[in-house]
Amino acid sequence: MVQAIIKIDDDTNRVLNIVKAQFGLKDKSEAIEVMAQRYEQDILEPALRPKYIEKLNKIEKQKGIKFKNMAELRKIIEDKV
Repeated sequence: MVQAIIKIDDDTNRVLNIVKAQFGLKDKSEAIEVMAQRYEQDILEPALRPKYIEKLNKIEKQKGIKFKNMAELRKIIEDKV
């Protein structure tokens, strides 16, 4: 665990207190962790998430469908719908 001394403004302090109360957390450190986790889930590029890489690996292992031209591909797609 890393410890840090940070400077925050009054608005940020209020937000941390709200998050702390909303999630029933012990202190502002836990509130910052919750906010960081939410940021990771909502904002960071999916490529940075380990679950996204796992999903890509599963997709890459799937067997593809061969087709000769676009008309044949369209027929295959229409048949599945």
